[in-house]
Amino acid sequence: MTTTTAPTDVHRRSRLAGQLTELGVERNGVLLVHASMSAVGPVSGGVRAMAGALRDALGYGTLVVPAFTPENSDTSPHYLNRVRGLGDRAREAVRASMPPFDPATSPAPSMGRLAEAVRLSEGAVRSGHPQTSFAALGPLARKLTADHSPDCHLGEESPLARLYDLRAQVLMLGTGFDTCTAFHLGEYRVPAPPRRSYRCVVTAGGRRRWWEYEDVALDDGDFAALGADFARPGTGATVRTGQVGSSTSRLFRIDDAVDFASGWLTSHRAGAPSRALCHSPG
Repeated sequence: MTTTTAPTDVHRRSRLAGQLTELGVERNGVLLVHASMSAVGPVSGGVRAMAGALRDALGYGTLVVPAFTPENSDTSPHYLNRVRGLGDRAREAVRASMPPFDPATSPAPSMGRLAEAVRLSEGAVRSGHPQTSFAALGPLARKLTADHSPDCHLGEESPLARLYDLRAQVLMLGTGFDTCTAFHLGEYRVPAPPRRSYRCVVTAGGRRRWWEYEDVALDDGDFAALGADFARPGTGATVRTGQVGSSTSRLFRIDDAVDFASGWLTSHRAGAPSRALCHSPG
């Protein structure tokens, strides 16, 4: 889901940085961004200028983006959609063509143009999870992306938990709450969260191989409803809304979002039937 206002003229980096500051992006802070460049609209200098505007607003801060790779998994909705209707041999050919995850080179096309621009920026570092890595730029980038456990998508041994500890801000740049990765950390913090198996292609000992592991069953099917309740007055959280480019964007603290999500999910999912799994991780 994306949120936009009426189309405007081409947006310039300096004005975008000013709008981000007006929205409340903290100078020298830590910012996790989900973005829809189509919602932002045309930018002079393209997506690199948008990334530059974010860094201008942050100053000596740290910019973080998701760099997920569902494309190298055969348990992801991405794969299931890709092979729907194919026979066994064609399906196996697809599996055989999947490259193993490489944090230095694996693209993350499903995360959007801004996330890819940040990942490819000089000085960017990336966490090592083969399905749900994060890329970061700035003084805390290495600290935030280090030690991402390969069997913990978005839980206590992931960059999300480090962002929570730092009370980072989250910017939904023209995107809806249905894409809010922060809510997934709340899934880990409900009592006895359901778990499932995941499988993806990795490199081990210099060789390509399939790796299977178990983790919390990620499910973003109710995140839009969760986000709508989170943004309502009276939750104790501050969700700022403002225009950035042509988009309507939202800014809030990750700890507020995670704490609210863990309580909301505990009460709303108790006894509920399982829904479709998350669209992004494997």
